[in-house]
Amino acid sequence: MPQVAVIGGGTMGVGIAHRFGAAGWDVTLLDVDDEAAAAAVDRVHASYDRARERGKLSEEAALAARSRISPLGSLATLDPGIDLIVESVFEDEILKRSVLAEAERREPVVLASNTSGISIDALATDLASPERFAGMHFFNPVWAIHLVEVIRGAATSAATLETIQSVVTDLGMESAVVNDAPGFASTRLGITLGLEAIRMVEDGVAAPEDIDRAMELGYRHPMGPLRTGDLVGLDVRLAIAEHLSAVYGARFAPPQLLRDMVQDGKLGKKTGKGFYTWE
Repeated sequence: MPQVAVIGGGTMGVGIAHRFGAAGWDVTLLDVDDEAAAAAVDRVHASYDRARERGKLSEEAALAARSRISPLGSLATLDPGIDLIVESVFEDEILKRSVLAEAERREPVVLASNTSGISIDALATDLASPERFAGMHFFNPVWAIHLVEVIRGAATSAATLETIQSVVTDLGMESAVVNDAPGFASTRLGITLGLEAIRMVEDGVAAPEDIDRAMELGYRHPMGPLRTGDLVGLDVRLAIAEHLSAVYGARFAPPQLLRDMVQDGKLGKKTGKGFYTWE
């Protein structure tokens, strides 16, 4: 049975662990200590229960998937030689580089970062074997969105890229392969739409629900850009916008409304309030 270690028990780490476990992989879910890791595994178990209640997983499949998820509170104690390690910590380059360097010392066959916009080449700076490293950008909610944006770094080998694409297929998902560039493809396009939607609210063009409805019904987007921002986290949106504006200039400058909402703790679904009120 293939084995994966997912580093980070936040929203994305839980979703990634869910997806691998449901696909038959043995999953080690790591967080900062044993207590945090156990809590993250509980959240994965709860996600399987919800999938069973909605008819997405059978009772048998949900129980089997639950049994495949194990917590671990220290990366230093992870068995070496695992098939794949997916780093999914907070979207901060310095933090990710540190975690990836430590993860590489566990000698995985392939090492990947779940990042929505940080350069893969920058993240590979401290790696001894960058040819075995690439980006795997999952989308939230991971169990419902069947895409992984696979990012090829300058040093990523053809064998690593092929292995990751095979993993994506094994998860029942599809891959979009892009070369390393700030924002990649999906984030660069998605943040453009999201920031313009926020500017429209700021300028009083329309209410958030009407802006979203225009994109959902007029352009057949499954979810409008403002609701998507709430789901992703407005603090995450702001961090990505600041990163891209530093690279590409003013067209990615965060609107003041976004800065104010983050400052006020209105981060979207995770705080209960963003452009929408969340139960």
